Amino acid sequence: MHDLPHPPLPRRAFLKLTSTAVFALPALGHTQTKAAPHFTMNITRNATQASTKAAAENFTGTVRVDPLFQADAPARARGASVTFEPGARTNWHTHPLGQTLIVTIGSGLVQQWGGPIEQIHPGDVVWFPPGVKHWHGATPTTSLTHIAITEHLDGKTAEWLEQVSDEQYQP
Repeated sequence: MHDLPHPPLPRRAFLKLTSTAVFALPALGHTQTKAAPHFTMNITRNATQASTKAAAENFTGTVRVDPLFQADAPARARGASVTFEPGARTNWHTHPLGQTLIVTIGSGLVQQWGGPIEQIHPGDVVWFPPGVKHWHGATPTTSLTHIAITEHLDGKTAEWLEQVSDEQYQP
């Protein structure tokens, strides 16, 4: 065991010493560091944002969008809870920075262009990479609610394309 050069200071003496040292620092020529920018957290209370009907030109059937968050710059993520009635679905579309879906209620369908239709259920998380053409929605007999998270690039979160035909929608 190594001997300490000085015996430990009692707590009161240590506090007095460190308090004096802090006040003495500027006198010794030390400079304070620049404070970090001040950001505050933001709480968006439940039921403070209005639900909207999804744009008919981008969806088939009845779809409701409940905004959850839209981050301020420099962040660029936004999220919404999207509810599809049975048979409702998106048009084919892409996202410049990808999209994450978190299934919360019901059963749904997703498809990437050229791939098989996949069923999704509560707890499933789906990731569509940037630029990948895809669609998602409810099954023909069951509603679906998912949380959709996207990021905007140059103010754009999606490139909307043609409707998913009834033939393409067959699970």
